[in-house]
Amino acid sequence: MAAILEITGLSKSFGGLCAFNEIGFQIEPGEIVGLIGPNGAGKTTVINCITGVYRPTGGEISFNGTSVLNMRPHQICRAGIGRTFQIPRPFINMTVLDNLRVCSHHKDVDHRRLLEMVGLWGKRDLKAKSITFHERRLMELSRALSVAPKLLLLDETMAGLNPAETIAMMELLRQICKDFDITILWIEHVMKAIMETAHRVLVLHQGKLIAQGDPRSIANNPEVIEAYLGEEYSFAVEKNECS
Repeated sequence: MAAILEITGLSKSFGGLCAFNEIGFQIEPGEIVGLIGPNGAGKTTVINCITGVYRPTGGEISFNGTSVLNMRPHQICRAGIGRTFQIPRPFINMTVLDNLRVCSHHKDVDHRRLLEMVGLWGKRDLKAKSITFHERRLMELSRALSVAPKLLLLDETMAGLNPAETIAMMELLRQICKDFDITILWIEHVMKAIMETAHRVLVLHQGKLIAQGDPRSIANNPEVIEAYLGEEYSFAVEKNECS
């Protein structure tokens, strides 16, 4: 099966500051892939390069076998790549439903289905400024889905959520992957969510991809433990508390 996303020798520098250097990985259709690492490791910059916000310093990004390096962000979106942001960015004076409508460029997108899936159909007529932070996160996710993506890039979807909300979001991501046939690349710091939901995990540290593999192998990788997770997390995984 051909990769839906292929990153080869990707580099990005800002003047003399190197965000990451010659990283590479592939994502297969139907996967949920976690991208983890310390703050400042370059994770969001990777997503910004994939979506055309930043132009890479070097390397190649292929989506469904086609390079996206010379595409503008809206062209990449129309090609089938959607994204969320670390901080939800709604049109606060527009209703929840209109926030989806303004993002959608496919006439056959079922906005009701999307809002019902995230539990916001009953609040469709409320202005975005009137809903809770958690609901804004759910709306951000539904807005990303409203562009009918085949690849969905998520940036810290669990940030600020309580444990119950986190568990519900984990199940929602599994549902999205299965019911909508969407592949997911997901930046996250909530390790319970990543380790229990992702099929594979990529680890970025100091501009280098230091490890990739299934969640258990990543949780027990000495280099990942030293750079990011810490010994206590590895012990918890061994005790089946986070696996």
